[in-house]
Amino acid sequence: MRTLETGTEDLLAHVDDGVAVLTMNRPERRNALSFAMLKALSLALAEVAADPDARCLVLTGAGGAFCAGGDVKGFASGAGLDGTFEDRVRGQQRAHRAVALALYELPKPTVAILPGAAAGAGLSLAMACDLRYAADTAVFTTAFGKVGLPGDFGGSWFLTQLVGSAKARELFYFSPRLDAAEALRLGLLTAVFPAADLSKAALGLAGELANGPSAAYGYMKDNFTRAGGASLAEYLDAEAIAQIRCRDTDEHREAALAFVEKRAPKFR
Repeated sequence: MRTLETGTEDLLAHVDDGVAVLTMNRPERRNALSFAMLKALSLALAEVAADPDARCLVLTGAGGAFCAGGDVKGFASGAGLDGTFEDRVRGQQRAHRAVALALYELPKPTVAILPGAAAGAGLSLAMACDLRYAADTAVFTTAFGKVGLPGDFGGSWFLTQLVGSAKARELFYFSPRLDAAEALRLGLLTAVFPAADLSKAALGLAGELANGPSAAYGYMKDNFTRAGGASLAEYLDAEAIAQIRCRDTDEHREAALAFVEKRAPKFR
């Protein structure tokens, strides 16, 4: 296992057997986002994106929660209101791009492991991941309406993609508290596990991704990203380029040979 330096105790990071694990670490505040945590997340995501030894990324939280979102106690005290309106907007936009967009566009599979509550921006970050595995005891809420905010870190956009526009609006307007079973039924989660089994099961799946065809996974992510906004003609042209590029890779040749020989492929 190789530890990654984050510059703060608010975020722990390591790479183990191809899986990069980023752990939001403010358990006394249910891992609410701090400025130090956001800065560390942006740097860690950039490092993982460029690290050939990190072939899958896991985002999780310490102490039984995933992430409570913004630090509401800090909001109430007026934290973050320094500077001009324009400066604060630019700061928020930089954070959105460096964390939410970077997580969504990371050219590797991303997995959110949710041992407990995910709310507000914490839920947004979970939704930015490709897959979401939760404990059966976890709970979820958009939360923004409860604190008089419209939402950040892509929450409305991601939720619309996952559950549809009408349901996303309802979940934002009323901020209901969803249990894991309801979140799974709505399509917000990929799978739910007993709390005691979550870490082993989800990290096992992340390990499978880390040992899979990395180039193909990267192009799959490109395809899904384009599918949300490109015309069919544009999408098909880009899909063709990705398919032919992957036909030229050692990963494809090994996978095809393994298929013919009826064995598991061995990717490097």
